[in-house]
Amino acid sequence: MAGVIDGEPSFTLLDEQRVTCNDIIAKVRAHQLGNQKTVFLIRGGPGTGKSLIAVNLMGELARQGLVVEHATGSRAFTKTMQKTVGSRAKNLFRYFNNYAQADENLIDLIVADEAHRIRLNSNTRFTPAAKRSEKPQIDELIHAAKVTAFFIDDKQVVRPGEVGSTGLIRDAARRAGARLVEHELEAQFRCNGSDAYVQWVDNTLGLEETSQILWNDADAFDLNVLDSVEELEAEMRTRVASGESSRLVAGYCWPWSKPKDDGTLVDDVQIGDWAMPWNAQPDATRLAKGIPKADFWATDSGGVEQVGCVYTAQGFEFDHVGLIWGNDLVYRSRMGWVGQSTFSHDRVVKRSATKSESEFTRMVAHTYRVLLTRGMKSCSIYFQDRETENFVLSRIELR
Repeated sequence: MAGVIDGEPSFTLLDEQRVTCNDIIAKVRAHQLGNQKTVFLIRGGPGTGKSLIAVNLMGELARQGLVVEHATGSRAFTKTMQKTVGSRAKNLFRYFNNYAQADENLIDLIVADEAHRIRLNSNTRFTPAAKRSEKPQIDELIHAAKVTAFFIDDKQVVRPGEVGSTGLIRDAARRAGARLVEHELEAQFRCNGSDAYVQWVDNTLGLEETSQILWNDADAFDLNVLDSVEELEAEMRTRVASGESSRLVAGYCWPWSKPKDDGTLVDDVQIGDWAMPWNAQPDATRLAKGIPKADFWATDSGGVEQVGCVYTAQGFEFDHVGLIWGNDLVYRSRMGWVGQSTFSHDRVVKRSATKSESEFTRMVAHTYRVLLTRGMKSCSIYFQDRETENFVLSRIELR
């Protein structure tokens, strides 16, 4: 990523990725001669290259002397990018809520990555009363830039406060009187290039009817269901020892404790005699040596010693991912997918269950979709619930 910003040919955009990138660059240049805003809506599932296009846009336009900024709602992704590119370019990477007080057209291009994480407004509990605004956050982003490019996957919304959607972006563009340009990214570059796997995940989780009902075990992407969590951890460590990236992730089904007084982490994720800690909490300080801060769990080598949740894994990818599928989402005959909020320790998502059980189920299904699609080469799963395991196995066609 840092190489792209500095002009090094670290990645090559392919086919529709290059078409999308060139279209945005052309509109940014054209805006120098006109005054009509342009809003890009770029839709694509996991692994279609959304973040890759975003960073290439940053590099190409920054080198041309244009004012371009990358914004997300992900603290982990933004902090990692700031650390990676260094002090000279860190100010290019910001958050969605940084534009509440921005002047109109201050920026040539805002690249809004993971736009599904846009919130209703930019206020937080720390926002002073004088700076609070009821203006929608998406309107702030479009107001601040001549061209705004929203990269989105509607099925990655995992928290009730996240309102980003294709419909929201289209409505905001109309309100701003902006030209709307849409692109669809379909080619799959993660999951060993297997678009069939992503379609199978969507179909199996009941998120979308696709033609991929059965998963063919002969596919290039390696999907495994393991008998124990100990086997899952051992596989992860074997991958890491061989020089590949691998992480354990899990549904939010266990408490998340603060560090102990000595800076070590509590083994919160417990299954029988097996236990590991979650990654450190975002505000944790004075961590023991070798324990990465939450923002860097996905990229720091010390992350192999903790289990990651969706909030630290979303936006990142690994060669291999090991998923602990908890009891917050189970499959039941004649009922389909059932969200069980009593097994969830995500207080924000659990609140949605008090309003609608179906909304809680949808959010948790999105969470597992994100976790299932973090792997470049493989995904291995351990299920706590046997009926859920049997259902998923029934949709795998052995070679």
